Amino acid sequence: MSSDPRDVRMRGFSRRAEVSAAWAWLDAHAPCLGSEAVPIDRASGRVLAHDVVATLDVPAFDRAAMDGYAVRGDETTGAGDYNPLGFRVVGRALPGQPFHGTVQPGEAVRIMTGAPLPAGADAVVPAEYARETPQGFETTMAFGPGKHIGRVGEDIARGAAVLAARRRLRPQDAGVLASLGFGHVDVIRQPRVRIVVTGNEVIAPGGPKGTHDIYDANSSMLHGLVARDGGLLQAHLRTGDDPARIREAIAAADSGDERADIVLVSGGSSVGSEDHAPRLLAELGELAIHGVAMRPSSPAGFGRVGDTLVFLLPGNPVSCLCAYDFFAGRAIRLRGGRLAAWPYPLQRASVARKIASAIGRVDYCRVRLRHGEVEPLALSGASVLSSTTRADGFVIVPAESEGFAAGSAVDVYLYDPV
Repeated sequence: MSSDPRDVRMRGFSRRAEVSAAWAWLDAHAPCLGSEAVPIDRASGRVLAHDVVATLDVPAFDRAAMDGYAVRGDETTGAGDYNPLGFRVVGRALPGQPFHGTVQPGEAVRIMTGAPLPAGADAVVPAEYARETPQGFETTMAFGPGKHIGRVGEDIARGAAVLAARRRLRPQDAGVLASLGFGHVDVIRQPRVRIVVTGNEVIAPGGPKGTHDIYDANSSMLHGLVARDGGLLQAHLRTGDDPARIREAIAAADSGDERADIVLVSGGSSVGSEDHAPRLLAELGELAIHGVAMRPSSPAGFGRVGDTLVFLLPGNPVSCLCAYDFFAGRAIRLRGGRLAAWPYPLQRASVARKIASAIGRVDYCRVRLRHGEVEPLALSGASVLSSTTRADGFVIVPAESEGFAAGSAVDVYLYDPV
């Protein structure tokens, strides 16, 4: 074995970093990426790069808010069941086809919703309150000035602050931007992510399997997690346990046209003889963290090669999920302009059965939620991925706690939306 003190293969960890220290390093080394322009039709879900200020009024003209008749509102005063007031219809206005004259006293213009309000008119009598006559129509209800009218800038006024930078755009946000005439919008660039899967025994699903082979579950899981957090898959490689191939996969991510912003190395992160990734990362760049005081995922680590952040995710699937959520996902979200916090719904619940832990480490406890109470599903078994499908979510036990007694109130992070 190597004499390098950073090479912990077959030696074990002399110390493990606290989760808080790992987060502090990440937050300091995962700056937001630059921006790019995307068509407005593809802007939903992306993170806005700059504040948006309205360059025009919406609507840009006074318009009808109802189908009916545009009139001088004061002329409807006094209308009632025993005093119907009549108007002469002198034209019509449709959306995009305005009436070009001026409404004179006693006149009206038939108008449709969204059509420009004719000059001289300042109210709309809805069609359901109008009765047609040979000359036009009459109404038995008063509609004063401004009634059923959409005024210039009523929705958005020119110069108004519309959306703030770092907002994750919703479909309705894209609609507002389109209403202001934006064909493209500047958004934060999506982090490019490379997935590197190690392990001679790990094979792609869908094909034949040898007796001691293992189908690759982590890749499919990581694909979904990366997409959830706004990352863009740049490459997906399987290297086995060949150090040269692992080195090349990590080193190449920091150069060339196909460079990655984030590299996720699945497997090979612990202290076994074939766990090459930590040593290779240290040789290529900086191994900032290796070994974290948490369960599962204690062999996790990360660092950087140039501007590319590299995450060492344990091969056991639950550990891989946990390490991704705690560290890699946080970095992808930060680099993409999103919030660092977990994108899981949070619910307060009571502990049905004691959740045990040990002081000095953070525990990621999978739980089942029933009738407002949580029960631990499994506190060990980092390879039992099915435990996460049976679980409704997870509870985090902080390092300073020995766990939660029955009846304690805890925060539950739910895998699915409420």
